[in-house]
Amino acid sequence: MVTYKCFNCGHQVRSEELEKRFVCPACGSRIFYKPRTKMKTVKAD
Repeated sequence: MVTYKCFNCGHQVRSEELEKRFVCPACGSRIFYKPRTKMKTVKAD
């Protein structure tokens, strides 16, 4: 399951909700992005 965020209002939308229409249910925007997970950096010795 992929989760997208609306670029306009920040509402989280699951991919199942976007199968029929690629529109934010909260504000009606059509611009989404996939939030990245924070990566832990390891410093090599």
